[in-house]
Amino acid sequence: MNAKGYAGIPGELCNWITFLAKALPLRSTGTFIELLIGAMLTPGGFVTDTYLMLAMRNHWTSYYKWLQQGKWSWLALARQFVRLMLANVTHDVVHLTIDDTLTLRASKKAPGSRIHHQHGNKVNLSTFVQGQCWVNLAIINRRPSQEPVALPLLSRLMPASSNTGKLVAANTLIRAVQSLLRGFRVRVLMDSWYMRQYVISKMLNRGFDVIGQVRRDTRLYDVPAPRLENQRGRSRKYGEKFTPEQVEHLHRWMATLHIYGKEQRVRLRSMLAKARFLNGRLVRAVWCEFENDHKPGQWKTASLLLSTDTALTAEQIVESYSLRWSIEPMFNQLKQAWGMKEAWQQTRQTLHRWVHITMAGYGLVQLLSCLNSQAVEALCQHSPWRKHQPQTAGQIRTGLVNILRHVAIRSWWNAKCKKFMPPDWNKNSNSG
Repeated sequence: MNAKGYAGIPGELCNWITFLAKALPLRSTGTFIELLIGAMLTPGGFVTDTYLMLAMRNHWTSYYKWLQQGKWSWLALARQFVRLMLANVTHDVVHLTIDDTLTLRASKKAPGSRIHHQHGNKVNLSTFVQGQCWVNLAIINRRPSQEPVALPLLSRLMPASSNTGKLVAANTLIRAVQSLLRGFRVRVLMDSWYMRQYVISKMLNRGFDVIGQVRRDTRLYDVPAPRLENQRGRSRKYGEKFTPEQVEHLHRWMATLHIYGKEQRVRLRSMLAKARFLNGRLVRAVWCEFENDHKPGQWKTASLLLSTDTALTAEQIVESYSLRWSIEPMFNQLKQAWGMKEAWQQTRQTLHRWVHITMAGYGLVQLLSCLNSQAVEALCQHSPWRKHQPQTAGQIRTGLVNILRHVAIRSWWNAKCKKFMPPDWNKNSNSG
């Protein structure tokens, strides 16, 4: 077995893989670990690339058969991955974000493949494209002295022909993990598409706060005057409607916030209001204007943010909502560098299984980048021409490839004690 340099593998990675393996039957653990580590190391999304990366024990057809007919649950794996992420969150508030993405497909026979409106306004794509729509749930992890990173938790492929919409899918993802979030203070970050009464009410019923962007012409009302003594009729639900002229006369102040990867000057206006589309629920409304980088002194069009937690300040709302943007780099890396765009399985069940294994492999490497560890730092020391070694998921993966390429990973799984670790781990680590 080629195990040269395996003592440099962070111990946290072996412990995390051992923890994930508990979600699968014992007879499936060896195959799962091989595919998980193979998906973690390969930039392509083909099962064949994963098979060629490591010294697999079985014939390649057995891995396809295990993905298609194996007696294991991808939802149980995803829930175990959520437990792992929550165990490594050190913040008082858990930030979740929901968004959707498209993977282009040429075949109409691919599961969930249909025509979608390409709302990203990409110049190299037509307005309507053939592809698969994925609704994703991710957790935001704030790294010390680094930009926040989104870690994928759960994904749902939208069916090609049904009445199930993305709003229903978003609620389904939250419902699948809500029991694991008990005891945590949760904020759900959403863009304007998901800021609907149906989704927000479901989140509030679960005890989650919601922060999201809405249309600037959203109907907001003042808090009504208190009911007078002996007043006839029903109490007023809404006060006066806020007009654009009244909003312009609100107190405006400037602040400098570290958001979207840099220090930015913003102009803020804030007030408590009742939202008509939320049946009169009291929310904190914030109008945020960014300074134009190309024309200093000029301000961009204001964006309207709503928060169901009225105790938050305007600055806290803007900073929390800015964390949502980290899901966009996550989509790009999953599709371009971790092979989600090459996930071409022929059935919906098999596709969900393979995508969640790929997402788990990506999440483990990203979680390693959040550690302040000498072992992780040593994995990135493979490019001596770089003056400053960036501790990114791609650099960590390159270091792991140099150690694990063509290694018989299955022999590292001890079925008796149910632990994943290299042979003679303690002996070699002490001698080093």
